[in-house]
Amino acid sequence: MAYLSAVLLCFLAASSAPTPLYPLYQQAWGFSPAVLTLVFAVYAFSLLLALLTVGKLSDHLGRRLVIAIALSLELVAMAVFIEAPNVLWLMTARVLQGFATGMATSVLGAALIDRDSVAGPLLNSLTPMFGMAAGALGCSLLVEYGPWPLRLVYGVLAAAFLAQVLLLTWLPESVSRAAGAWASLKPAIQVPVQARAALWRALPVDVACWALGGFFLSLAPLLVRSTTGLSSPLLPGALVATLTLAGAAAIYSLRGQPATKVLRLGTGLLAGGLVLLLLAVHSGVAGLFFLATLVAGAGFGSGFLGAVRSVMPLAHAHERAALMAAFYVLSYLAFCVPALVAGLLVKALGLVATADAYATTLLLLCILSGLAMWRVPQDARTNA
Repeated sequence: MAYLSAVLLCFLAASSAPTPLYPLYQQAWGFSPAVLTLVFAVYAFSLLLALLTVGKLSDHLGRRLVIAIALSLELVAMAVFIEAPNVLWLMTARVLQGFATGMATSVLGAALIDRDSVAGPLLNSLTPMFGMAAGALGCSLLVEYGPWPLRLVYGVLAAAFLAQVLLLTWLPESVSRAAGAWASLKPAIQVPVQARAALWRALPVDVACWALGGFFLSLAPLLVRSTTGLSSPLLPGALVATLTLAGAAAIYSLRGQPATKVLRLGTGLLAGGLVLLLLAVHSGVAGLFFLATLVAGAGFGSGFLGAVRSVMPLAHAHERAALMAAFYVLSYLAFCVPALVAGLLVKALGLVATADAYATTLLLLCILSGLAMWRVPQDARTNA
């Protein structure tokens, strides 16, 4: 469990590491906010492609082989980041990284549940939060205090991934090989019948959570800088870390609560954080931004935990990777598409008006989520 959690943490740390570097890339190569969100989005779209094609592969080839392939591809991505001379190379690195991360999240999520059906969903929810916080904040610190700001963080991550490749030989296999590996590569979203109702109930708040995360990993640092005047290199990492560590704290605190109760609480916290975010945008008060991020982050974490715990335990052993892939497909669509649309709208509407529209849309999703959960029969709410 420790090894699998560490690998998942490193993948998610690598995914958020470029966020503090985006202002430096913009200064060096002179691209617009729309291009910035495109750099962010190509990662997520590549991740989605992996989930749709190889997300189910470990159910057939075994967990260990697929983890090895994902780690190897991630090492290639780190090398491209280190050598990147322009935005095209940066996008190439993000595409490679996205595919590796998509492959890794489904197989590692399934492997964690293989080993413990109770702790596995908790670790699947908690580890990504710590990973994104570590990647964004650690990169910010390296930019502020270390040499080679556009390269050092990728070198550190590459060393960690290499060590994990070497340690993989000691990981026991948790599923037997099964026929149908080639057929599993056909793009499809497979949700077991017994999990479909729970997935639909959890979907509105899950979409709102991941859309908020996408905004914070792309445009939020620019928004805070433009409305408050803050320009510290630590700002992007501090924002992402506040969001994700608040999410991790909520996940840990609520780990023993019924899934539906956690979903309801997450919906309320997320809505409250969005209202505070709107107030912060129009007041320009930096402290209010971080308070909003703290509350919204708690909503992100509890909403994500409630969704995972409502859905994943309903799958059988050889359905878990496929269901995890489907869950992440929906989550990462919410992660990238709204942020990409927001990046395109900035030129026409401006950053503040775009942020207003974004937050309002997510508030509407929270209302929809509350209505969906209210319609669940009382006995289902009690037993969930």
